[in-house]
Amino acid sequence: MTVSDVQEMSPLVGANSSRAGGSVLVGEAGRVVEPASLVIFGITGDLSRKKLIPAIYDLAYCGQLPPDFDLVGFARDATNIKIRLRESVIEHARTPFDPVIWEGLIARLSLVEGSFDDLDAFARLAAVLVDLDHRRGKVGNYVFYLSVPPSAFATVCNQLAEIGLNRPQRGWRRVVVEKPFGHDLSSSRELGQVLEQVFPPSSIYRIDHYLGKETVQNILALRFANGMFEPLWNNRHIDHVQITMAETVGVAGRAGYYDGVGAARDVIQNHLLQLLALVAMEEPVAFDADSIAAEKIKILSAAELLGPLAQTSARGQYGPGMANGHPVVGLTGEAGFPLESTTETFAALTVGIGTRRWAGVPFYIRTGKRLARKATEIAVTFAPPSHGSAAVRTTAVSNVLVFRVQPDDGIELHIGAKRPGGGMDIQPVSLGMDFRSVFDQAPEAYERLICDVFRGDATLFPRREEVEYSWRVIDPLLQYWADNGRPDVYPAGSAGPASADRILTESQRTWRSL
Repeated sequence: MTVSDVQEMSPLVGANSSRAGGSVLVGEAGRVVEPASLVIFGITGDLSRKKLIPAIYDLAYCGQLPPDFDLVGFARDATNIKIRLRESVIEHARTPFDPVIWEGLIARLSLVEGSFDDLDAFARLAAVLVDLDHRRGKVGNYVFYLSVPPSAFATVCNQLAEIGLNRPQRGWRRVVVEKPFGHDLSSSRELGQVLEQVFPPSSIYRIDHYLGKETVQNILALRFANGMFEPLWNNRHIDHVQITMAETVGVAGRAGYYDGVGAARDVIQNHLLQLLALVAMEEPVAFDADSIAAEKIKILSAAELLGPLAQTSARGQYGPGMANGHPVVGLTGEAGFPLESTTETFAALTVGIGTRRWAGVPFYIRTGKRLARKATEIAVTFAPPSHGSAAVRTTAVSNVLVFRVQPDDGIELHIGAKRPGGGMDIQPVSLGMDFRSVFDQAPEAYERLICDVFRGDATLFPRREEVEYSWRVIDPLLQYWADNGRPDVYPAGSAGPASADRILTESQRTWRSL
């Protein structure tokens, strides 16, 4: 069967493939991606409407959906859902809205109404999937996307098992789960056990959308495809690493999820420790899912909080201030947050890695809401030169390699250059590469990750061991904060609480400016 043969099987495949610069219908090993159905539990929720459905539309627009693709939505109330999804695509999709593409996609949408504890609804879901397979001649390949709160994971998985949808007679089954993967190490282990009682580990895909970003994937490319960096990638040449995720938005409207969760659980345990693992891991024997996961697990198992925590960590909660030139309330002024809330919206900590390569190199990690600037970046700061003339050493600057993840994704290298004129006056200058100016527009993270699930490629999905080792790093800090009063208050629109500065000042380092 050729790719052309497959494209003729579905009006959604290849419709605009010339705009995509190619098709992902052929996997990395030359295998044709098989026909499949995607079931979204919680299709009416925010994640589905703002991320998943727009990403699926983008894939349809670019001709990158599987052949004979079908979409099945499971929701308690699907009233006017097609109208609402259309509005979401118009507002959030990366590609232009094309009524023909949209009508072709929505024609493949089936809806099942019911609650997660309604076994009859799951029986109706099974009947819909069997009917779609029969009509299209498919073999029963299903992706179950749990776009639901973690508290519902067990119920949905157990209902799928009860009705037999997790056990394929033909084809395959895959389940996709969104963070948070538990709220501490113990609950994460319980969640992992629930999932693995229903699906084999190889069929479980834990989404961390940061791993689908092109800049993040280019960390490995820059390290291992260029000869100049890897010889310097160790504690003899690197002074420290800063990993920052700063946001200007607050948490208005998210009290039901965010209160009691906080910045460390929401961002550091998953996104930022995954970035740390990619920066610090050894070169894998192959660039496949198993090899990369093995190296990340080694790093995360060797990572630990550096103390004493009173000096190496900080937490804060935004108070009233300014955002984009407008006054905003503090966290406890947001709807749904109690005045006594101790939920942190800023978290900073110091991590060490107990390996020969990284011994003695601190990794400073921080994240916050309502900060002065939106930026996610990894800054690798190299040690200043320890040789040469005194004149050069005293004026030298530290070289910094910066991976800009968002909003302007790219890579910068900060070096020292002589200012024109007499003497040896060194000043920092930047050599930069902006991905958007060099490459064609890249797919959004959810597009890439959804494609990978259909292809059965788990390279960009954290394994259970990675998640649990990350909780092992974070749990002692959460306990320390729980035992030590309230977070410091910082003005909205600032760089965070003043207490964060002391983490670096004793070592005569400073945070990169926001």
